[in-house]
Amino acid sequence: MSGYVRRAAEAGPDRPALIWHDQAVTWGDLDARIDAAARGLAALAPAPTAGYPARVAIALPNTPDFAVAFFGALRAGLVAVPINPEFTSRELRHVLADSAAAILLCGEQVAETVGGIHGELPALSTVQTSVSDWRDAAPAREAGGDDLAVLLYTSGTEGRPKGAMLSHRALIANHEQVARVAPTVVGPDDVLLLAVPLFHAYGLNSGLGAVAFHGACGVLMERFDPAAALETIARTQVTAVIGVPSMYVGWSLLPDLGESMESVRFAACGAAPLEASTASRFTEATRHPVFVGYGLTETAPVLTSTLVSPVPKVGSIGQPIPGVELRLVGAGGENLWHDGAVDPEAEDELELELESPGTDPGEIVVRGANLFSGYWPDGRDGPDADGWWATGDVAYADADGDLFLVDRLGELILVSGFNVYPHEVEQVLAAHPAVAEAAVIGAPHPYTGETVRAYVVRAPGADPTVDDLLRHCERNLARFKCPTAVEFVEELPHSPTGKVRKTLLRSEHGRV
Repeated sequence: MSGYVRRAAEAGPDRPALIWHDQAVTWGDLDARIDAAARGLAALAPAPTAGYPARVAIALPNTPDFAVAFFGALRAGLVAVPINPEFTSRELRHVLADSAAAILLCGEQVAETVGGIHGELPALSTVQTSVSDWRDAAPAREAGGDDLAVLLYTSGTEGRPKGAMLSHRALIANHEQVARVAPTVVGPDDVLLLAVPLFHAYGLNSGLGAVAFHGACGVLMERFDPAAALETIARTQVTAVIGVPSMYVGWSLLPDLGESMESVRFAACGAAPLEASTASRFTEATRHPVFVGYGLTETAPVLTSTLVSPVPKVGSIGQPIPGVELRLVGAGGENLWHDGAVDPEAEDELELELESPGTDPGEIVVRGANLFSGYWPDGRDGPDADGWWATGDVAYADADGDLFLVDRLGELILVSGFNVYPHEVEQVLAAHPAVAEAAVIGAPHPYTGETVRAYVVRAPGADPTVDDLLRHCERNLARFKCPTAVEFVEELPHSPTGKVRKTLLRSEHGRV
């Protein structure tokens, strides 16, 4: 990927590459800083172990230093390991120990935290809080192709985070795939808002990576604040936005949304479902739709988009982007759908339950050049011999071939043998005017095997009772889908991109 930085620097060294705090970093300056970092990192890195180059952990916010560290590690032929700089000591210990990172580039606070656990990290030889002053170091070797480029640790929704192994080829392939979508997502003349955390696959590759691939310009925001982001968008004349639902929720409630986004020609949302009401408010104010995409860390990350659909539909994740093959596979291994082809032989046992006009729900299974190589360190649970990988997500396709997510396969709740998809129950609860947010998990039950338990955040100024919400569910859901317990909480635990961390929710409430 760092080769695209060099290409942009050669094509226009004085063009802005990154804007941070209203200061522009040109492509020429960025390339020179990356070259210096690559030389310095190569000099610090120990010899490869177990067939892999040294890992460079990067725990930095959305600043130019992150870009220098990330592309510098790749240019040095090393493996980048982006880490959330707000991780706790326990979380840092897991990622640093699991990846056996030899070098950590971070801020002062992270360095202080790691200082307390350094003795538990025998592979970690260097902790550095600066990415400068490396210009006199020895030259470096750049990797590429199927070489391992980055370890991205998943959010750990089903256990401890695992490192997804993404090659240089996989990162680049996703840009080539997205570039074949019309209208253009990002081009060389675009100014792209980089407010999604760069340690996340979405912010890293769909954001920073896209800026490098197209030689565009990225506007960095360390912390997202809706009003401050709108001011930045208007001041820097941002033309393209990639965001997560919480960003659009915040923007949609501000009165100057339309005026502030006059320069924006394209807006995309990913990482978690976007509520229809939020999308509607945004479009009404800006006169632009929010194109919704779906993907995973393991797919670098984009798999589908409503950009591919003839007409974007509310609640849909669109259709597979060019270069991605996608199947829906039933519980018995039957192929329900393959790139828009409905299997007429498929069983229909779930069609009435979810009122799907096309296919039954099935697990999303994908194939493409953007897929990861498996989980660190041995490539386990990666694509099969034919290149197919099961995502663990459940969806159905309508008659037009548009996909609709149902839920995570591992979060399916079995009540007396009947399938309950938590997302459906959460949507019903969220539709109650006194509910701000809801999360649903399965809980053991002596008679039905499992039962539905809901955690609810009240809307501001509202004071619903448990009975109010149970009656609401009974009016809108089959009896076996209704919660048998509702617990009010002040807030739900979220990942940096807005997903509810259900593993943490279970742990916090003593239900691991």
